[in-house]
Amino acid sequence: MKTLMQNLVVAVSGSDASINAAKYAIVLAKQYGCTLTAVYVVDTATLKQLVITKIFVEEESADYERSLEANGMRYLNYIRDLGAQKGVTVETVLKKGKIYSEIIQEAAARQANLIILGGWERERKERDIISDSHREILLNARCSVLVAKEQDIEKIYDRL
Repeated sequence: MKTLMQNLVVAVSGSDASINAAKYAIVLAKQYGCTLTAVYVVDTATLKQLVITKIFVEEESADYERSLEANGMRYLNYIRDLGAQKGVTVETVLKKGKIYSEIIQEAAARQANLIILGGWERERKERDIISDSHREILLNARCSVLVAKEQDIEKIYDRL
């Protein structure tokens, strides 16, 4: 019999909420024996818009993209280490493009049963790029989507 959850994908942005979502995903993967993939997307779609609207020049955009890639790798390595501390193997993927479409495509490629997103952070504006991406993932994903808002995830992760 196929279990409800086998393959999990967690979206990582570097925000506190996405780090908590990753911890939540690690707990789920450990408890249910799931595979876990952490995905960080360098938002090149927005960077292209900034160049088109002349907010960035091409050189600035390229420098910023390299900086975002380096940050993404740092966050992915951190999530991999968090998983290793709990005996969970976390595959990591760095992608470029529109955040929501890359997350959805990676989930489909991995036949994910669940995409895990970080909850919205109170200090963020309601209508920001992360919120837009969350909404698009919720609307367009072919699998279930969980928005991790567990207040005590730090304690639960530490006890694991």
